[in-house]
Amino acid sequence: MLPAWLHPQGSSTRFEVGVTFLETRASRPAPVLPEGVSLERVLPPALPLYRKLYREVGEAYCWWMRRPMPDEKLAEIVHDPDVYFMVLWQADGTPLGFYELDLREGGDANLAYFGLLPAAIGHGLGRALLDSAISQAFTAGCWRLRVNTCTLDHPRALTNYQKCGFVIQYVVQEIWNVPDEYVPAELRRL
Repeated sequence: MLPAWLHPQGSSTRFEVGVTFLETRASRPAPVLPEGVSLERVLPPALPLYRKLYREVGEAYCWWMRRPMPDEKLAEIVHDPDVYFMVLWQADGTPLGFYELDLREGGDANLAYFGLLPAAIGHGLGRALLDSAISQAFTAGCWRLRVNTCTLDHPRALTNYQKCGFVIQYVVQEIWNVPDEYVPAELRRL
């Protein structure tokens, strides 16, 4: 059963979404990040930056489930010592992307969110960021790293995960009733 905050309060758009679940059991070497780029863990309090990046990275791909989540619920996740909120930064302090690596299930890790800001896409940073997440998970002792993507995500998301060693486990069809305020402009009803 969905929590109340995931039920649309106003108008919503219904999407039929294919969700692909993948996993890898093989680490990758930690990449050398391009000059002028760094990857850092953001420690509490992290909610304002997390919400900003979640919105800006995922806005075009209908990332919405964390947007209405109450602060206390989101803080339980993002501020957990076994959850790594990692941000890719440009030298001038501009964020380029992020990932959320969830290690709360011991060795069964989950890459809960992963993505780049629109201006950072197409510069080879996605592969370095994904390799960093994979390396970090296995360095922390995981035996498996899971991730999922869906038909509303970036069109290269599935291929990029597969290029980094993720293997499809299964695909499910889901119905999402997304509050219209979170629906990307190009998907809004006319």
